[in-house]
Amino acid sequence: MDYRQLGRSGLSVPVLTLGTFTFGGAGPFGMVGQQGVAEARELIDCALDLGIGMVDTANMYSTGLAEEILGEALAGRRDRVLISSKARMRIGEGANDQGASRWHLIRECERSLTRLRTDHIDIYHIHEWDGQTPVEETMAALDMLVAQGKIRYAGCSNYTGWQLMKSLMASERHNLTRFVTQQIHYTIEAREAEYELLPIALDQGVGVTVWSPLAAGLLSGKHRGGRIALESRQANGWTEPPIRDPARLWAIVDELAAIGESHGVEAAQVALAWLLTRPGIASLVVGARSRDQLERNARALAISLTGDQLARLDKLSRPPMIYPHWHQEQFAKPRFGGPEFALHPRVGADERPFQQ
Repeated sequence: MDYRQLGRSGLSVPVLTLGTFTFGGAGPFGMVGQQGVAEARELIDCALDLGIGMVDTANMYSTGLAEEILGEALAGRRDRVLISSKARMRIGEGANDQGASRWHLIRECERSLTRLRTDHIDIYHIHEWDGQTPVEETMAALDMLVAQGKIRYAGCSNYTGWQLMKSLMASERHNLTRFVTQQIHYTIEAREAEYELLPIALDQGVGVTVWSPLAAGLLSGKHRGGRIALESRQANGWTEPPIRDPARLWAIVDELAAIGESHGVEAAQVALAWLLTRPGIASLVVGARSRDQLERNARALAISLTGDQLARLDKLSRPPMIYPHWHQEQFAKPRFGGPEFALHPRVGADERPFQQ
């Protein structure tokens, strides 16, 4: 298992992380999976066998049940894995049962520690932006949790570019702990992160982990010919992520499958291998319904995509140049410094290394 440094921190993380979205199955999470302690323990056994030494969860996954299951399944081997968790989403009916306030974050971190049966969380993410809490309050709360030893590193998830930069600048201005990572949705079908989030990550030294790198299974290859597979979460009404151009999606899936055939793997592994070629990516959070599925996805690490294959995939999936990117493409490209190439294609003299 390859490990990559997480942003500007000294922490190294495996390029694959085991996700726990399927643990518990309470409420709407039942459409994704209903794994209990026995199934979770088997998946963690498999992950450790593969060298996957990080597990990702959140306080709102099955309203805390996923963390409880993970804590029990990790009994006796907590020191073998890094734990990533999150808080911010609504987890109750009270006025303060959501958000990124000091009150909510400290309470939820302490609850997560209890459920996870641990004295610290290695990476603690703000799960979503909170426009009603001053960003200084959020970063000060994280700084306090680091000082108390309850978390080791702070991260964010699902932020826009300006929200991430505002948080980073607040930390710098007030000498507070800094986001070392962002967890984002990024796939070969959904490349919006290339407009702002990946360039910021490269420029500011923020490591990137990716949630749902197979677009909730849409890129796995089990959905083909424009038809959603029966017994899938989409067939049961799951709507995340949104697909705005179905024809484009199916063309990408067909190409992934064709390239996978040449490597003796499935479309899913090619989609993961493509993500690992992208700048700034530290780890992909992959869930699994079984040991076999997790082992199959780990085969992505052995795939070396050729230049022609990358070009074919890029042609089908490249995002449009929205403003001001199309203007900069015409007039600013000779002065690009590196992070800009997370979006803009490199040609000829532009073949320069990324500057992080």
